[in-house]
Amino acid sequence: MDETHGTLTDEPGLPGMPAAAPVPAATPYRVLARKYRPQTFDDLIGQGAMVRTLGNAFSANRIPQAWMLTGVRGVGKTTTARILARGLNYLRTGQPDTGPTVSMPELGLHCQAIMESRHMDVLEMDAASHTGIDDVRGIIDGIRYAPVSARYKVYIVDEVHMLSEKAFNAFLKTLEEPPPHAKFVFATTEIRKVPVTILSRCQRFDLRRVEADVLAAHLKKICAAEGVEAENEALAAVTRAAEGSVRDALSLLDQAIAHGAGAVTAAGVRDMLGLADRSRIVDLFEAAMRGDVPAAFAELRSQYDAGADPAVVLSDLAGFTHLVTRLKLVPGAEADPTLSEAERVRGTQFAGRLAVRALSRAWQILLKALPEVQAAPRPLAAAEMVIVRLAYAADLPTPDEALR
Repeated sequence: MDETHGTLTDEPGLPGMPAAAPVPAATPYRVLARKYRPQTFDDLIGQGAMVRTLGNAFSANRIPQAWMLTGVRGVGKTTTARILARGLNYLRTGQPDTGPTVSMPELGLHCQAIMESRHMDVLEMDAASHTGIDDVRGIIDGIRYAPVSARYKVYIVDEVHMLSEKAFNAFLKTLEEPPPHAKFVFATTEIRKVPVTILSRCQRFDLRRVEADVLAAHLKKICAAEGVEAENEALAAVTRAAEGSVRDALSLLDQAIAHGAGAVTAAGVRDMLGLADRSRIVDLFEAAMRGDVPAAFAELRSQYDAGADPAVVLSDLAGFTHLVTRLKLVPGAEADPTLSEAERVRGTQFAGRLAVRALSRAWQILLKALPEVQAAPRPLAAAEMVIVRLAYAADLPTPDEALR
């Protein structure tokens, strides 16, 4: 270490050779999920109903003592809790105090510290690692003191379902009648594990999975901000794999950008996720449903040789079967933005030709076969036997047709 400049240096040079040049400290990389974490209620995507309810409650000064935020991983529960704490304590320097608000056009007096989890009056606790009654007792003992600088003391308890039974019981009285300067925000992915006595004392918000078109548009905006070229089909594949979770989508996008050396392509995403080409899944579906076993075997083997996992291929095949059924029964289903052109066009053709009974039987065969293929010592052979079952069952009559 060069003490005069505070920079890292290599080993001292050999006698008569110049000393090694100092190595500048690298700026740590921030993953996309952290870099683009929402800062205000306007940044939250797909949660309009919750934001509207909170805005009306703040405007009418009908603010409850506790909120319960629930939903699958990655939809923004902890982020929403921090934004909620920021809204409760929002105050602009040199401006009159207008009380809690969901409209935060600029950083307030407490905003930066709250969003960075270092504000003295906004305490975050991870219930997964602080499960006991002693941890809750620390909150109860400190809640009687007024906030140091903010309007409210806000206690954010993440994964609250991990608290022990005694810890929950210790919370009950304080949660029902807290001092006026204290608010609680709970977050959990397992709402059924939270006692009803706790739920009845909270205002509950179920954060929804983000819809596919909204999530795809969000990813496109982030790619533009990062200067990354991304194909629409690649973003659609990432959106499907994320299953409505924004954090999962951003993590996959981060990986896809690294995988493609700065360019996100459909082929690169398929390779990264171990997926088969969507158009080739349609080819496999067509061969199986017309009973052409040799062609179906050849297509399955080709996808396997290209790196696709047999279990993932069958899962995609089941997904396409479900899509054809939706296209047959649901008007306007072809407008889904996550569909590829091959899925949209050829899926509509299959929907016009195949009966619901054939599609239903194919779905049942694939659904029951998935665990078999995943557990099989030779997954490709197991997948081929499923294709045989599918091909020979495609044209079988239903029991009532056989009776007739």
